[in-house]
Amino acid sequence: MADRADECGVIPMSNIVDGPEVECLPIPGDPDRVQILTSRDVPLGGPRAMVVHRTLPQRARSLIGAWCFADHYGPADVSETGGMDVPPHPHTGLQTVSWLFEGEIEHRDSLGEHATVRPGEVNLMTAGHGICHSEVSTPDTTVLHGVQLWVAMPDESRDSERKFEHFVPEPLWVGGARISVFVGELLGSTSPVSTFTPLVGAQIDLDAGASLTIPVQLDFEHGVLVDQGTVTLEGSEIARTEMGYVGVGHSQITVQSSDDTSSRLILLGGTPFGEELVMWWNFVGRSHDEIVEYRQQWQDHSERFGEVSGYTGAVDRLPAPTLPNARIRPRSNPGT
Repeated sequence: MADRADECGVIPMSNIVDGPEVECLPIPGDPDRVQILTSRDVPLGGPRAMVVHRTLPQRARSLIGAWCFADHYGPADVSETGGMDVPPHPHTGLQTVSWLFEGEIEHRDSLGEHATVRPGEVNLMTAGHGICHSEVSTPDTTVLHGVQLWVAMPDESRDSERKFEHFVPEPLWVGGARISVFVGELLGSTSPVSTFTPLVGAQIDLDAGASLTIPVQLDFEHGVLVDQGTVTLEGSEIARTEMGYVGVGHSQITVQSSDDTSSRLILLGGTPFGEELVMWWNFVGRSHDEIVEYRQQWQDHSERFGEVSGYTGAVDRLPAPTLPNARIRPRSNPGT
């Protein structure tokens, strides 16, 4: 049996158990204090694997709003890690949000989109009913540094058509803070990319010692992921690679950088996502049987996912891993 951390949905990202006596109990949130979510280091790739810091999903909290997955990586020296080279792979029932601090990634998908992810530019891909794509760091990239985020799509929208969007937000300056809103709306800055539930996503850079009080929606819960420096969120210190969670019922939240260094953080928020999810590999569904069906369709080269053109890696597509020898349980979220 895997240890409880693996069981409770880090890799694969679902509650997989060997018997009914084993249950993954969430740690309840408290809207009057900050909950600290510690990341887990996950190697991606072979012997020279690039390590990513995964904060969502985890035992303590599966989602923040509809944000259901957060990987934070770098700065990674491509000469040591080999960079990123992810062959075509499938998705269902989610949106991918790619946001970089350094480096470039070439994106190809089964819509026929061929785009470059660059720092300060958001690429949002809606999988809906099904899509596949590849991700490869460009030859000119020497350092790779950014976040890969997923958004769960609600039941009424999760079978929608696949879609790809690109947007370059105009940075907003407030005192000693620089803010780039890549999803939703914040401080009067709005991103036009599609969402299916109310969401916000933004990069915030703080000068050393700078403090920023952000008006937020009362019905949103929020997470602050620290990429650089040390940040206090509502008076609680959040270290690099950690995420601080604040529940609903707040009209504003305050973040502050330490006095001796500047800081960079990613703010994620949204209305609590009330639906249970089954997450496994690259699929988001609602039942074990759906996941089994998605996996088989990918293995059978189903039109559900289409094909990626132009990818020239060692293999033409990623095979799906073997399903666990147990039914995959739905993942629910603790209180907000």
